[in-house]
Parts: sequence; C-alpha cells; structure tokens
Amino acid sequence: MLHGLWTSESGLMLWVDDSSVPVPDGSTDPVDRVLGRKFRHRVPVPVPEGAGTVSQPATAMDPRTAAGFLLSLPPRDHRVAGDLRYLAHVTRGIDRWARAGRVVPELHRVEGQWWPRWRLVGGERQRAWLTELAVAMPPVQRRDATAREVLEHFTAEITDPVVRRIVGFADVEGPFTEALVAGESLEQGHAKLAAGLDAWRASLTVDEPELVLRLLEPEDAVVEGADPGETLWRLQVCLRPEGEAPEPVALHRSEPQRLQLGVRKLAEAVAAYPRLRDVPSDPDSLDLLLPLPVVTDLVAHGAHALKERGIGVLLPREWSVVTPSLRLRVAPATAATAENRAVGKDQLVDFRWELALGNLVLTPEELARLVESKSDLVRLRGQWVQADSRALARAARYVADRHASGDRAVVDLMKDLIADDARELPVDEITATGWARTLLDVHAAPEPVALPATVHATLRPYQQRGVDWLAFMSRAGLGAVLADDMGLGKTLQVLALLAHENHPLPTLLVSPMSVVGNWQREAERFVPSLRVLVHHGPDRLRGPALAEAVAGSDLVVTTYALLARDVAELKELEWRRIVLDEAQHIKNPATSQARAARAVPAQHRIALTGTPVENRLDELRSILDFANRGILGSASLFRKRFAIPIEREQDAQAVSRLRTVTAPFVLRRVKTDPDVIADLPEKLEMTVRANLTAEQAALYRAVVDEMLTEIKGESGISRKGAVLAALTKLKQVCNHPAHFLHDGSGVLRRGHHRSGKLGLVEDIVDSVLAEGEKVLLFTQFREFGDLAVPYLVQRFGSDVPFLHGGVSKSRRDRMVERFQSEEGPPIMVLSLKAGGTGLNLTAANHVVHLDRWWNPAVENQATDRAFRIGQRRDVQVRKLVCVGTLEERIDTMIANKRELADLAVGTGENWVTEMSTDELGELLRLGDEAVGE
Repeated sequence: MLHGLWTSESGLMLWVDDSSVPVPDGSTDPVDRVLGRKFRHRVPVPVPEGAGTVSQPATAMDPRTAAGFLLSLPPRDHRVAGDLRYLAHVTRGIDRWARAGRVVPELHRVEGQWWPRWRLVGGERQRAWLTELAVAMPPVQRRDATAREVLEHFTAEITDPVVRRIVGFADVEGPFTEALVAGESLEQGHAKLAAGLDAWRASLTVDEPELVLRLLEPEDAVVEGADPGETLWRLQVCLRPEGEAPEPVALHRSEPQRLQLGVRKLAEAVAAYPRLRDVPSDPDSLDLLLPLPVVTDLVAHGAHALKERGIGVLLPREWSVVTPSLRLRVAPATAATAENRAVGKDQLVDFRWELALGNLVLTPEELARLVESKSDLVRLRGQWVQADSRALARAARYVADRHASGDRAVVDLMKDLIADDARELPVDEITATGWARTLLDVHAAPEPVALPATVHATLRPYQQRGVDWLAFMSRAGLGAVLADDMGLGKTLQVLALLAHENHPLPTLLVSPMSVVGNWQREAERFVPSLRVLVHHGPDRLRGPALAEAVAGSDLVVTTYALLARDVAELKELEWRRIVLDEAQHIKNPATSQARAARAVPAQHRIALTGTPVENRLDELRSILDFANRGILGSASLFRKRFAIPIEREQDAQAVSRLRTVTAPFVLRRVKTDPDVIADLPEKLEMTVRANLTAEQAALYRAVVDEMLTEIKGESGISRKGAVLAALTKLKQVCNHPAHFLHDGSGVLRRGHHRSGKLGLVEDIVDSVLAEGEKVLLFTQFREFGDLAVPYLVQRFGSDVPFLHGGVSKSRRDRMVERFQSEEGPPIMVLSLKAGGTGLNLTAANHVVHLDRWWNPAVENQATDRAFRIGQRRDVQVRKLVCVGTLEERIDTMIANKRELADLAVGTGENWVTEMSTDELGELLRLGDEAVGE
C-alpha cells in the first residue's frame, strides 16, 4: 500500500507498508514507477491516538513532480492508501479550479527574491471548498500543524505547477509575464507590485454575483397533448448578487464589466455541462435555446453537474419530475360473499391496477398518449411532467396486461406484486373492500371474536388483536405467520384460537422437544378443557391406536424430529390445522422436517416464530411457503427478485415490495413498542470487554499465523474450511486456554485466572448474587459450559444446572421448574441453541452472553428467556468480548449492520471466508491493547 505525506520541508514524501512488493520491469504505471524507486529519505509518520511517530523509508517529490504524479493517479487504485488518495483528490480539485479560470498570478518573495507564480483566486466558494477538505483531512497529514495550515501550504505550492500543465504562452512580452512563463525570479519585483496583484485578486471575488440558469416554458402556447418535440425552451442566463433576485444579462444593454462576467461564468457552465455548447443562442442576450432532448437531460443530469460547480438551475413553477408508480384496487369477487365461505389463496378477487405519475392517476387515454409520444416531457393537466419514457412504457404494458383480466385468485395477485417486469415500480397505495380490506390494509382491524369461558386468562389488547387476526385468517382459509417477539404470548394466542373455534377436527402442533412440556403446561393452565395428546417417545402410539387417540384429541403435540420420522402416518390423518412453533426450524426448505411439514394436509396452517429471518431472506420464503404454498413464487424467482437485491445491495425498493407482499400473511409485534406491553420492564444491553491473559494472547497469535500460512495458495472449499476452523479456534481461545487446548487443564493456574473473560464472569456473578438476583449464562460451546460449571459450583457454593442438547425432556422440565422456584439455584448455564428458544426463565433478570454469535437474532432469542411476559424487574444483558480480538470486531460489525435488521441480518460466518488473505489478517490480528496488565 503506497502512502503519501505532504511536508513543508521536502514536499511530497511517499512510503509503502511492505517494501517487498514486486514491481514489473518497464511498467509505465505511476504507482509502479514510484515503487521501483530507491527510498533514500526517511519521514516521521504519526502513529494513531497520539502514540508518537515511526520513521519510515521514503522517497521525495518536489511540487512540480508531485503535481504530475498526483494527477496521474487513478481515483480507485487499491494499492493507494487513503492519505495519498486525499492529496490526489485535492490536486484534481485545483486542476478543476484552474480549468475554470479561477486562478490568478501573484508575486511571492522567497530567500530575498521575487517569484511570479499562480495561485487560487479565492472567494467564498473556494473558501467553502477548503473548509470541507480540512474537515476530511486524514489525521496522518496534520503532524504538528492544523489541517488548515497544511492545506493552505499544499495548495499554495501545488497550484503553480498544476496551472503550468494547462496554460501555455506564446510570444509573451514584458518582464513579469516572461518570468511567470519561464518559472524564473523577477529582478524588477517589488512590494508595491505584489500588493497591486493582491488588490486586483481581491477585486475579482468581492460581491461577485453568482450565475443562475432559469429554464422558461416555450414562448409559443403549447396545446395540451401536443408533442413539444419541435419547441425550443429558453435557458435564461442570469446573475444574482447576494441577497437579490436573479437578473437576465442583456447582450447590448449591460455594463461591459457585467457582460464580461456573465460571459466568463457562462463559459464555466458550458465546461461543466458540455451539452450546452452546441445549442442555439438568443441574438439579444446570453440566453440559450434548448431542444427537448437537452431540456430533459439538463433536468435529469445537467442540473446536478452545474450544482457541483456552484451554478443554480431554476425550473418552471409547475414542473414536476416524477417516477411512475402503481396503485391497486381490490374487491372480493361476487362468489366470495356467501356467508362463512372459506376464501383461501385460490379464491377469486377482482383487482385493478392503475398507473400514477406523482399524484396524477392516469386515464387510459392519457396513458396511451404518453407512451405514443415517446417523450420524457409532456404537458399534463396544465403542468409539465417529466418521466423516463422507457419506465413509462414498461409500466403501461404491466397495467394493460392486467387491466382486462377479470376475476383472478389471491395467489395471482401476490404473483403480480413480485413479477419481474414490476421490479422498479413502487406500489404507493392499495385500497380494498370486504374481506380483502382486512387482508390487505394494514390499518384495517379484523372483526373481534368473543372468547369462551373455557379460556382461563385475560388477554392483553395486542393478544386479543392477534386472536382476532388468526380467526380471520382461519375463516379465510389463508395461512398465517404469527411473528411476535419472543415472550409476547404466541402460545396463549393459539390456545385461545382453538378454544374459540372448538372445531371437531384436531390441530397438529409441531415444536422443538424443549418446549413440548411448555405447551402441555400452558394448555392445562389457560384452556384446561382442551384435550391434549403428546405424540413423543419410543412408546408413542401408532396405527389404529394413534388414529383413535388423535380423533379424541383437540391438540396433538409432537416434535420436528418425529414429524419427519412419522410423516407417512401423520399425513393420512385428518387435521383441522397444522401449527409450527419455532418455525425457523423449517428455514431450509430442502430438509426432511420442512418437506414433512408441507406434506401433512390440513385445512389451515399457522407458523409461529419470533425470528422469521435468522440469516437469509430465503428462510422467510420457506416459512411463508409452508403457510401458503406458492404465494412468493419459486425459490429462484424469490432470490432474483428479493434476496439478492436486499442482502447484497440493500435495495430499498425491493424491501418495500417484499413488505407489501408479505404483510397480509405476517403479523409482527415487538416488545419495544409501548402500545404492545406498557408494563414490561426496561432492558439494558451493554458490551463488556475483557483483556486476554498473556497465555491467551500467545495462543491467539499462533492460531492466526497458522491459518494465514495454511490458506496461502489455497482456494475453494479447502480455504473456506481452514478459515472457519480458525474462527472457531479463536473463539475458544477467547473463552479459555483449556477450552482450545482440550487438555483437561485447570481453570486457574497458581491461583490466578488463565482467562480474562472467565475472571470477568466471576466478578459479574458475584455482584448479581450479592443483590439476591439470578443470572443466565449463555455459550455456543457445550465444552465451555462443561469447563465453567464445576468452577462456578466450587466458587459460589451453589448448584449450577447446565441445559444443553444432551439433556432429556424430563430433566429439562425439572431443571427449568426448579430454577424458576424461589429457592432454586441462582445461576444457570445454557447452550445457545438448546436453551435459546421456547423457555420461560423470568426468575433471572441478568443475562450474560459468554461468547458472541454471528447473528444478533439468535442472541436476542436467548435473551428473551428472561425478557418476556412475567418479568417484573429490569433486565441487564451483558455481551462479553475480548479487547482487540475478532470478537470485538464482530461486535462492531453487528452493531453497524442494522439497516435491514427486521428483514435480513447477513449470511452467517460465510462472508468472512470470502475475504482476501490481507483482509483476513487485518480482521483477525490481535490489537496491542488486547493483553491486560
């Protein structure tokens, strides 16, 4: 990486991070030519955070050589560091000022001689430019001076050689101009001449009016609907003194100085926007006469280029630059009005698409006229409207193809919304009537349902709304995704729905094994009249006995593993509905569990999940495809239309369309909304940092060095495998040396902690227990739990239960029940996956994440074991990271990765494997601050 530093003593000093960079022989590349030099000088380079300087071998360039080199640098060369790119950016700015004529000569005295040279003319615009550059200056450039001092010295020295590259003189006369052209000293120079040049320069910038270009409508009346393609538009050239209105510049009636200024500034405008160069001009003024293609390009592109040069463009008052958008009108088909008739995703609706330009909804006649004109600019209902004619044509075809289609199915409506030819057309408004309004209008509340006396609970208002919505979706025959935050009572809402319907056919509920017991307890508590059958265990019923037991039940609870194993038997039974709890278990549609869930026939389908998207948007499609088969199209179409644009490009238009398509089928409420739970306590989240011990730091460096050596020359699967293995090892090192070494060694050595993190955990737990409170400790590694639990038992003299994937259902239930009791243990360790969902552990109001997971949604699920309904105390969540390590950098990346947090949160660890070796080395390197005292 090539670096650059400007010094007042030696000019431009260049140095490199790695002097071993190979340089091709005979290369004409400017960077290669510098890298091929001998670095005979040394330059003190400031170290970040005020830690002094480091002497670097360097090569020097005088201002003339530096100007040519900086102008030749490509703007985005990955070999050029930010400090050098900054100097090149400033130099290119000086070049633009020079080409715009914003430079003047001055007389400069150095070492007893007068030297003519070029300098920036100054003025308000250049001062603002320099101020912005000073703010953006890299800290390494400043050294012992302020940013403004460094910038003023640099521009003063570089401007003269930059101008000399542009301006050439022939047959010049006079000692001053001869010395200026030759770059020699002026023997007749004196202070009075220097002062006169300074005064002349000041006169060029004081109260100088700015150029304003005003676009006027054609002088000839334009008939509404006529093609304006043959009409010329006047671009009026005006000068606007500060605080006054713009005034046109007349060619024959303006003062010479004003006319000269107008001509010079118009030349600057033409240089900034060259399409003005070949247009006709008005014989009586400086005004230009623009044909329609130039007018539309001026508004779309030229105005921005002119604005960058400080030139304003004023449009006609009634001018609108608009983007075509769609509006949708939906009504149930006549056949759907029969009382209590199930609608379903194949039920017919009458829907009509409309095309709008801004606030104007186009009639078929207007639409046809716009498309036929093939013009980006038309006069419509008394105002000028500009829109991309190609986008208009696409929108017109989209609307026309669907205008006369008649009644179509709901699933077809959803497919229209994700159609490829509508990908760039926003849907601004959806209006609907009847049951379609309840489905499509997010502000429409479904009809309230009365809960029977068999429900032994008082539902919160948002829970009642959830039951109302589920009942509506059930009546409509449409699958539903209840995506409330963890702890908001999805279980209770489903149980209340079953009690309300009291349907003769049973509901099949599929859940992780860890929450089967929770469904039993909640059903017994809230709807004791509900007949619950648990289909689980080696002695579970089969064949006719199973069919008979299912027929005599209201709710059959089983696990995902048994669903996949017994799918052939379960799909032969008749079900009112199938409910998937923790539906993220089918996020991969190709797994046996997902295929089995889709294979079981049922009249209604519900998916329950607090995290509809854990890692990728494809997971959301899989869950919705279970609820309403085919509603989001094929997997390949979904990836093309949504997953790739959103995850890779953060396409806001794709996000908006996806929300429009999914909103009718997904009900999402979050705990942070005060309208949901006003009495839920506060949740305080904090990142707590631990230093590595010397032993941990040595192991950390060894793992990084070994991995970087191993992946040299590797690619593909083997490289990815090596990187992922190293990431796991680094996390283990951060936890404890014994966790990484697997050698059975002790937690302490000579009475001192071998892990800075475990020492910090001890302090946290000590303070929690001193307050008489309880704490949950989450880790993604079962081995770390096995290591930490015996130490915590010995240290605090208390039982410490460890809930992980190897704990049986009966032990798990007893463990949870005992921890929740007042006399239960104050500490509980849980593996992140086994203990992160479905459990109610509100006895604890402290949560500690011992090691960081890549996906904040998974960590939030775990936190919600304590932060949920029933929690009466404020919850403190601590996320432990080791200073200067991968953990700290991942923590920062996660914190900055929130733009689409409710839709997509990245792609797990795989993105790390795609980094270059240099990027990996930087990501994983151990910071100097990592090791504690």
